Amino acid sequence: MCHHLSIVEPVPLGRDQPLAGSYGPVTMRNTGPTRPFVRHPVAVTGGREPEFDGEPYVAGPLDPTRGPGHRVAAFTLAVLLVLGGLMGSINLFVDDVLRDGPHRWLYAATMAVCVLAAVPLVIFRRVTRGPTLALVLLGDLIYLVVVFCIDDPVRYATPLMLLFPSFVAAWFLGRVELAVNMVVTVLVCLVALWPSYNSGVALAVQVGVSAGMLNGGALGVFLLRRRIERLLVATRALTLLDPLTGLYNRRHLVAQAPRLWRQARREGTRVAAMVLDLDHFKRVNDAHGHAAGDAVLRAVAASLSASVRPTDVLARTGGEEIVVLGLVGDPDEAARLAERLRTAVSSTRTADGHAVTASVGIALTRPSDTDDAADELWRLIDRADAAMYEAKQQGRDRVASLWVPRARTPMAAEASRPGPAAGDLA
Repeated sequence: MCHHLSIVEPVPLGRDQPLAGSYGPVTMRNTGPTRPFVRHPVAVTGGREPEFDGEPYVAGPLDPTRGPGHRVAAFTLAVLLVLGGLMGSINLFVDDVLRDGPHRWLYAATMAVCVLAAVPLVIFRRVTRGPTLALVLLGDLIYLVVVFCIDDPVRYATPLMLLFPSFVAAWFLGRVELAVNMVVTVLVCLVALWPSYNSGVALAVQVGVSAGMLNGGALGVFLLRRRIERLLVATRALTLLDPLTGLYNRRHLVAQAPRLWRQARREGTRVAAMVLDLDHFKRVNDAHGHAAGDAVLRAVAASLSASVRPTDVLARTGGEEIVVLGLVGDPDEAARLAERLRTAVSSTRTADGHAVTASVGIALTRPSDTDDAADELWRLIDRADAAMYEAKQQGRDRVASLWVPRARTPMAAEASRPGPAAGDLA
């Protein structure tokens, strides 16, 4: 696409040579050693997901404290509380189940508490691990109250009632909280069954069987959850990461565009796109094989990951082309970052001693409120790609800059003059 450019902002660093091409004037920078190369203090490794269940515990995709999942968790817990309260209330209308007197009122109040505990979850539509653990322990306590109020606990209040809190702990909590609830489950079973058995051996057997079944089932659910989380993390990695280099892919680049555009408008900064293309990369594949080429790509990806800023988006868009997207305050900052990336590539060596250089193209834009971030992203990358090809034509292993400020609205006197329409100004 041909861009008719009316205003060009040259890069102040180095010696600038304005070039005219089919994409409009392009400013070429001398890429000599103008400043020492300094790695960014925080290495970005392509955005890999951390282990969800490492040491210390890191929340996984099913954790109720993460993302939109906390709304699903809150709704699920609210439904379980309401169902438990309603099902337990049936005993109020069945004869010879509850003890008479205050016990019946205590039982009714306990069921009401169970239902009312769901109200904050419905109102706030979120729940964190602390309140979830509190609800689990509340479920254990409710079971003890039920046992105290029921006339024949062995018949009408078996420990299977603890399935709700046990499975909630297994599905929504971490290992530490689950271990706490497993210990509490054993103690609750012991307290609940104590009055019903005269023999210590019989009591121990019954507590062991009941608590063992509950904790064994909870542990199985927890392990199943861990497996599902790992599969979700792996699926997300396949969706967003390039399998060869571990960098982000085009899908993630597009997904991050709205965030960057919003942040740039809020902070009054610019969005910079830097397109890096490895020079003579095909020669490496032809001379040394594709395995050597893959090793070069991985080495370059590692060097670039250690050189970009933590807020930048580093993605491989195909072949030997890599895109860096980030926010800059002025053209100088973009030029310095591009030079740092170019130097990082040229200083990279594989274990077999293979090395390449990179041509880098820069384009800047100042987002407006009417922009469609995804469309503007690819327009910006196209301009950076054009600058990158100019860098290759000028000898490779250098940085070329191309950016165009957003065209202002022409004044009345200017609008009456013949010439290209304002809409033709990119």
